[in-house]
Amino acid sequence: MTTTKKKTGSASALDFQIINWIGIIEQLSSTQAKRLLDGTDVPMPQFILLNHFSHRPDEGKTVSNVAWAMQQPQPGITKTLAKMVSNGFLKEEPNPEDGRSKILFLTEQGKQSHALAQSRLIHGMSGVFDDWEETDKKQLFSYLDRLKIYFDDNR
Repeated sequence: MTTTKKKTGSASALDFQIINWIGIIEQLSSTQAKRLLDGTDVPMPQFILLNHFSHRPDEGKTVSNVAWAMQQPQPGITKTLAKMVSNGFLKEEPNPEDGRSKILFLTEQGKQSHALAQSRLIHGMSGVFDDWEETDKKQLFSYLDRLKIYFDDNR
């Protein structure tokens, strides 16, 4: 079996189909996740942000940092973050480098709410990979990670 690499910058119908399938999977899985989180104290937009904060739980983030990372307009992110502060998921501290802005930190309550919501999602999505070998899941993850890194590096 021979493998060929295409020229950098060229795209194919298969490239589009892969990205399109990922988009469809994202839409279907997000809809399911929203249903699973319905009735909890963590709606999907807040779960996404809790997920972001939980990757480095001791690291403070400004609203601008979060908006950039999420590739979302700052006003929408500001509104969701304000709800998270009022829910006790995040705490605000003055920014020592800029007196006008705040630095946001994940609280213990935020960590616990994230863990409960994540557990609910894991339980609710059980069965998705039941017919998969562990090696297949690891290989898929490595490909998805490679794709995520590309998009992260090419914002």
